[in-house]
Amino acid sequence: MPDNTIISNLPFFLGCDAEYEESRICVFGAPFDSTTSFRPGTRFAPQTMRADSWGLETYSPYQDRDLTDTKIFDCGDLELPLGDTEQVLSIIEDFAAEIIKENKTPVMIGGEHLVTLGGVRACYDKYGDDLRIIHFDAHTDLRDEMFGVELSHATVIRRCSELLGDKKIWQFGIRSGEKYEFEWAKKHNTINKFDLNGLDDLICELKEANLPVYFTVDLDVLDPSVFPGTGTPEPGGISYKELQDAVIKVCGGLNIIAADVVELCPHYDQSGASTAIACKILRELLLALSGR
Repeated sequence: MPDNTIISNLPFFLGCDAEYEESRICVFGAPFDSTTSFRPGTRFAPQTMRADSWGLETYSPYQDRDLTDTKIFDCGDLELPLGDTEQVLSIIEDFAAEIIKENKTPVMIGGEHLVTLGGVRACYDKYGDDLRIIHFDAHTDLRDEMFGVELSHATVIRRCSELLGDKKIWQFGIRSGEKYEFEWAKKHNTINKFDLNGLDDLICELKEANLPVYFTVDLDVLDPSVFPGTGTPEPGGISYKELQDAVIKVCGGLNIIAADVVELCPHYDQSGASTAIACKILRELLLALSGR
């Protein structure tokens, strides 16, 4: 197993208790939220999700699959330093790269959305210009800087786009951002405002081309009436069932070489419903990946 993990005294994520050597999918946490622009707290998501996942079942009636029939390993959380964002990204990149090198699929639990850049860098090192990204989110995340810095959860997709090149990122559910971000996206990415329209056609296109895809799910793509436990809630989002169905389609139909689920702030929803949603989305994502 790659280094730089903390052995947690909380349980592994439900059903992710296989040995590292025999597992094809490896879950790990990136508890980082130092560039959060509004409400912090995503650093607590990985451990909260592990604990609360035990309120679910391993079986998914949606896919007729069970986590007990898969080989998934929970690596624990990365030990990420406070105050050094570039070092955090390097740790994530190196850890994900080790998993990829062994022909396994890394699935990261954030943390804020900037952690995605570390995972994307690791994938780009292996796949280069063939790499594509599918991005679910309420926000464009295409600012060039936020509060004077270029590494932020509000700039993450801009940095990814600069790495991959034009027209290699598809953004869905977007309903918030500065005007210049939307104008920039028209030239450089493919942006689908408000909903998931066009996703089925994209899946067909990418499946035919058999291109490697990084899949990043910012949970604030959901409407805050469904998912209030996030740092930057944005009204007008999609429903839980829409997100679940889309995650199953993407992960079951494409060559997903890495994925992440980010931006749960568990303590902003004392009911626990937002954490339950995050856990269930991760369960469906893992099962869809394991069924390929």
